[in-house]
Amino acid sequence: MQANEIALSGELTAIEPLRYTPAGIPLLSFKLMHQSRQTEAGLKRQVECEMGGVAMAEVAVVMSRLKPGQAVKVNGFLNRKNRMSTQLILHVTEARAIKE
Repeated sequence: MQANEIALSGELTAIEPLRYTPAGIPLLSFKLMHQSRQTEAGLKRQVECEMGGVAMAEVAVVMSRLKPGQAVKVNGFLNRKNRMSTQLILHVTEARAIKE
């Protein structure tokens, strides 16, 4: 199996209301804005990106208590938005609020 592991911190810019799949599993969609300085080819560069993401089950319930503007650290993996799309989204398997 090949690696597909993401750890990302940033600020929640949008959180949709908690909803449920037809099987009754909690599902939450959100957007996360990441800003940092990273080293590439020996040079520091400013990095900014916004990722769409989803959380399911207990992680979705935890994230539903967070507010836009809150800093978080998430772990998860990338997948296509749906089977017909090439757009990537972050599927969160762990999330926690962080203090800045």
